[in-house]
Amino acid sequence: MSNRKITPYVLVLPAWAWLALFFVVPIGGMLSMSLTTGSVVTGFQQTFEVGNYATAVGTYWEQILRSLFYGACATLVCIVLGYPMAYWIAFRGGAHKSTYLLLILLPFFVSFVLRTISWRFFLSDNGVVLGTLKDLGLLSEGFAVLNSALAVILGLAYNFLPFMVLPIYAVLERMDPHLVEAAHDLYADRFQAFARVVLPVSLPGVFAGVLMTFIPTSADYVNASVLGGTHNTMIGNVIQTQYLVNNNYPIAASITFVLMGLLLVGIFSYARALGTERVMEVHA
Repeated sequence: MSNRKITPYVLVLPAWAWLALFFVVPIGGMLSMSLTTGSVVTGFQQTFEVGNYATAVGTYWEQILRSLFYGACATLVCIVLGYPMAYWIAFRGGAHKSTYLLLILLPFFVSFVLRTISWRFFLSDNGVVLGTLKDLGLLSEGFAVLNSALAVILGLAYNFLPFMVLPIYAVLERMDPHLVEAAHDLYADRFQAFARVVLPVSLPGVFAGVLMTFIPTSADYVNASVLGGTHNTMIGNVIQTQYLVNNNYPIAASITFVLMGLLLVGIFSYARALGTERVMEVHA
């Protein structure tokens, strides 16, 4: 085999080695751990105990469903807010596109935990927003947002909004503006031009944005811990507690794989409903 044919494999080898070492091996170890029995004191024995999965689902099904629901709501909020932002930057940003993108990414220069804690002050009962509205008499004194599902969803949407904006912007920015002009020449109004030209072209970005938003928001535990209180626990909080507090590694690993499986089913269903082949054809 000539050097020209070997070179691509040599170049990709470090990436494959990295994935094997830091993804495949940990996943395999976690899968093995999910089928064990025992404790930290007595040690864990490989008994292929598939009942751990039944225990995980039967005990924590409510937190699993809540996590998927919060993740879906946060993803929807990100689409509603992120698509117009990406559209405006791509078509109206002009010479300042880089500046607007920097402003979107600017919160990432601050720790994820600190950003979430700042929302606790922002949404507090007597904070900048609610306190002002209560002083103006627009809200009752008993109105509260913290320690609620709404606070968790808002925090998730805020933290992961750039992951929705950037892929949509990347697709729209490469779009040929003459396509919209051609639609207008064919007597399409603004809505028709958007629905039949811009939206189909942007589907790959929307698809990527949903994946990059829904997966981490469904597995997040920081926002639920800081903003949600005890009645809005997500499955990430359960996994954290089982691993770091209860030291129940088999159940924690089982919950992890249950969540992973549900997310994969949801992703493939979403791809099928959206039409993956159509998305790739448009992207191409």
